[in-house]
Amino acid sequence: MPHHHHDLGPSVSGSVVLDLGGDSGALIIHTGRDLHGREIEISRADRDGPRTHSAVRERHVLAGVFHSAVYPDLEAGPYTVWWDEVTPAGAISVTGGAITEFTWPGSSPPRVD
Repeated sequence: MPHHHHDLGPSVSGSVVLDLGGDSGALIIHTGRDLHGREIEISRADRDGPRTHSAVRERHVLAGVFHSAVYPDLEAGPYTVWWDEVTPAGAISVTGGAITEFTWPGSSPPRVD
């Protein structure tokens, strides 16, 4: 399955609302500029279900400009971050009331068949 790309303008400080509290947390995946517009999928690691995706956007904040995909309202628990359709890029745990951060790997992880 090909990666989806979008031509998205920059996101400015305060334009993303994160719903934190109770059993709800957020995930920010930091990437390089080369992934701008690419959709990154995540899924719960502890149960079957659909994947959720978010597009990498250029973000303008007080500290400067960076690229990231933001998942503003996730149920607390373990998640898989997907490199592609079949290859995990990593595993994270979202905590209620907190922001979890993940740095996109610089190279493709080994495939698991």
